Amino acid sequence: MNRSSLGRRGTCLAVVAVAMSWLVAACGSSAPPQSVTSTSASAAASASASTAPPATTAPSTTASSGAVGVATCSTTSLVLTVDDSQASGGAGNSYYPLNFTNTSSATCEMYGFPGVSFVTAPTGTGQQVGAAALRGEASDVAIQLAPGGAAHAWLKVATALNYPAPDCQPVTVHWLRVYPPGETAAGYVGQTFTACSSASAPLLTILPVRAGDGVAGVTP
Repeated sequence: MNRSSLGRRGTCLAVVAVAMSWLVAACGSSAPPQSVTSTSASAAASASASTAPPATTAPSTTASSGAVGVATCSTTSLVLTVDDSQASGGAGNSYYPLNFTNTSSATCEMYGFPGVSFVTAPTGTGQQVGAAALRGEASDVAIQLAPGGAAHAWLKVATALNYPAPDCQPVTVHWLRVYPPGETAAGYVGQTFTACSSASAPLLTILPVRAGDGVAGVTP
């Protein structure tokens, strides 16, 4: 091989080397470093989080302390009476309206059944005689009593002679102990009955309160 051929071959190799270096440089600059991409994504997420509005929760609902309600009629604000003039009877039973009158200066509410029993005295020391009143089958109704207003509950009293004397153990009582609906303090009504002292011979049945004074022949 002569000198001129060697020169041309060297020139070609140099050109190829330069071209290869350009291709490598071009390929290396076409893909940005992965670390730059990750940094950019983190920065974008941070920017988005910093500009997003704070999370909110629904306001809690609370009852207004100024809500107007009607209080339950308390025993101390009620006058209790049994109205003999409106009593009625039949089939071995007598029916008495047990009336409640609101003596307070505010409207109050009654709902449900009074608690009733015979007792030996109109005080806390009085002893219950026989069984307490059973509840009759009638629906409860809320009754509002304005000042001076009245409500009533019908009291059915079975005749003691319906039971054999050994089962009834009859005695005379002069008082009813009455718990108005929803109350734990008792009121007392003077009324004379022949009662059964045996709890196994119940004589009393009470119905739920209704509006107004009790009128004979008008029961729930």
